[in-house]
Amino acid sequence: MVIPVAVAVASTLTFSTSAVAEWSPKKPIDFVIMAGKGGGADKMARLMQSVIEKHGLSSKPFVPINKPGGSGAEALLHLKSKKGDNHTVMVTLNSFYTTPLRQPGLGVDISTFTPVGRMAEDTFLLWVNVDSGIENIDQFVAAAKAAGSDWLMAGTGKGQEDQLLTTFLNKAYGLQIKYVPFKGGGRVAKELAGNHCNSTVNNPSEQLGFYEAGKTRPIASFTPNRLPLFPDAPTFRELGKDYVYFMQRSVVGAPGMSDEAAAYYRDVFARVYATDEWQAYMTKKSLMGGFLTGAKLKSYWAREKAIHEVILKDIGEI
Repeated sequence: MVIPVAVAVASTLTFSTSAVAEWSPKKPIDFVIMAGKGGGADKMARLMQSVIEKHGLSSKPFVPINKPGGSGAEALLHLKSKKGDNHTVMVTLNSFYTTPLRQPGLGVDISTFTPVGRMAEDTFLLWVNVDSGIENIDQFVAAAKAAGSDWLMAGTGKGQEDQLLTTFLNKAYGLQIKYVPFKGGGRVAKELAGNHCNSTVNNPSEQLGFYEAGKTRPIASFTPNRLPLFPDAPTFRELGKDYVYFMQRSVVGAPGMSDEAAAYYRDVFARVYATDEWQAYMTKKSLMGGFLTGAKLKSYWAREKAIHEVILKDIGEI
């Protein structure tokens, strides 16, 4: 669901104004990132931190803390342990759904986390190094088939977004691509740029620098329509495979966070979303989606969790 900026911010401020007036943070806020440095989640979090500081949106600073271990399990357990804490929020990606599903022993129930705001939905493309000479999906399939299991796809974490997309490619095109996990999208992008793997399915924000430097090439996108930044990369729908996949970029609070604190953070991130800096970032990095919060965000989580449960069962991860 896409909500116009003005409507999203106005609706958020309507329910939060009185609560915000009653509560403000008493110390710096831990801004947990459930991924490694240099990836899309990390870049997004640090931009939001800078926007908050620049515009004076919070009386206390947000302090980024990367916790990428266990495909996000480290971050999820950390936030779970902060029950009732009003000074810890976390930037999430789709491992917010997949890691608890893959590791039920963690005892993480995402419905208990406090919904602050969905800031965007991130996009994915299939990338190769320009040195490969591959310019389209037919050439990619031919090269990957010839290499068999020696074809390496670098990705972030195990059983997460990148592995799901790799499994799709293997099934859709009869490939045997070997998936190799790393702790963050930034490292994954470097692996491809350095010719240490054959392909990735990075978000635009992770590969953009290498793309602009002429080192990597996008050959297809997992979006409904072509991305303006990469007009020569057709969608998989155009290529005859009806497959679309997005990743949430959301901010969540600890379980049991007070209503007053939750309202404060919703107000802060609604204001971040409305800034010129955030809107420019969304355009530059091919991010989509409107601001969601409260019950609508929790409903979105429930729907996406159900979708990912089906996907994980299909590939044998659960």
